[in-house]
Amino acid sequence: MWPYIILAVIALAIVITAIKAAFFVPKKKDYGTPTEEKVDAKKAQANLSKAISIPTISYPDKSKVDFGQFEKFHKFLEEAYPLVHKNLTKEVVQEASLIFRWKGTRDDLEPIALLAHQDVVPISEGTEQDWTYAPFSGYNDGEFIWGRGALDMKNHLVAVMDAVETLLEEGFQPERDVYLLFGQDEEVVASESGGAKNIMLTLKERGIHLDSVLDEGGAIIPVNVKGILNNKELVGIGVAEKGYTDFEITVNAKGGHSSQPPVHSGLGKLANVIKDLENNQFKAELLPFVKELFSNIGRNCTYPARLIMCNLKLFHPLLKFIMKKIPFAACLIRTTTAVTMAQGSPAANVLPQKSTVTVNFRQMPGTTVKDVENHIRKVCRNKDIEVKVLKAKEASKFSPTDSRTFKIIEEICMQDNKDSIVAPYLVMGGTDACYYEPICENIYRYAPYKVSVSLLRCTHGTNERIPVDTVASGVAFFKRYIRKASAE
Repeated sequence: MWPYIILAVIALAIVITAIKAAFFVPKKKDYGTPTEEKVDAKKAQANLSKAISIPTISYPDKSKVDFGQFEKFHKFLEEAYPLVHKNLTKEVVQEASLIFRWKGTRDDLEPIALLAHQDVVPISEGTEQDWTYAPFSGYNDGEFIWGRGALDMKNHLVAVMDAVETLLEEGFQPERDVYLLFGQDEEVVASESGGAKNIMLTLKERGIHLDSVLDEGGAIIPVNVKGILNNKELVGIGVAEKGYTDFEITVNAKGGHSSQPPVHSGLGKLANVIKDLENNQFKAELLPFVKELFSNIGRNCTYPARLIMCNLKLFHPLLKFIMKKIPFAACLIRTTTAVTMAQGSPAANVLPQKSTVTVNFRQMPGTTVKDVENHIRKVCRNKDIEVKVLKAKEASKFSPTDSRTFKIIEEICMQDNKDSIVAPYLVMGGTDACYYEPICENIYRYAPYKVSVSLLRCTHGTNERIPVDTVASGVAFFKRYIRKASAE
């Protein structure tokens, strides 16, 4: 009797799962048709090439920054975008950060802001000759535009400016004020006196609260997993970003001559500290954005795969286990620990008196810098270590996925390609957007460029480049976004 009951229950479960999977599809919604936007692709490409050719490099040590290059960049903007400079007010904050204000027709609506940073990272010394084209050439070979900043993020800044210039040409007038906010040192992580922070403080002092902020972040990633996800585009909209903290951990020892070493030198004791940190990772957790991400992907899978994806709740432990084993996935579900630098004695025949290791942590939202310090002290068996924060930036808050702004970005993406999978995303690196939390609750990070994962890896590296055919689509996106987001 019982075997038949068990078989019947199993059969019923299979039937229910099959039915559930059949209905586990993208939610039907009419996103309408996209507005046809006029874009001068050749002009936008030429502007990006020119922007890349100006080496606006930022450094933690401001004495190394050539602010003359930023002045040259500002001059380029004046020449390339005359209507922006004629119709928008312009203000320089700090040394080179920019505030453009496009006055709207209504004072009762909160402004929107589009962010970008002017600065780029330097070229690693000795790698200049490894580039196919010179890193600050902005060379356009017909397929790619090459150079530092092509992906991070002069492409974004130029697209915003081209969009506003073109909208002005067409006589468009926003209802809300539109702010274009361009920082000078986003690449200097956790800067205490960064350009974006000073822009935010300037706006805050004036009593300005922003309806929304849009900055760099997620992109459009082509996905084609045969038999599972066929010819889809994954659109990641960053709804939060991780924190950043560098800790220096020190072990003190007696030192002396290396001919009479103890069982464990200072570095030997430090090795145990490193092992303790690497063997005791932060707890992994599937936050709501991860569940929503997998749900949106699952609804777009083929039917056999949906049998599993529609029951992800049952597989959460397995999913978490697998993600923890893959670095690219693990960083989505836990605070990461990366031991990056170590230092001992100044000579090979001297025992170190002070041994230090620098550890970089990227905190999940909800985990503070203090939490990280507590974790270090808890997992390290050596309780005599010295722990010091070198540089820190707290993780951001999460922005809602049901806001007007998120829905606008989603609508534009779905209008552009009905096979898009739009999903919330956690940005691993830092952006200027996090500094605007005191004056805005709806902060999103999205770059409207279709690029492969392999191409994204060129960011900050040799042969950074962007496909030529994505430049015009970036301008078109920002034109549509400004039209919709600046309306009531």
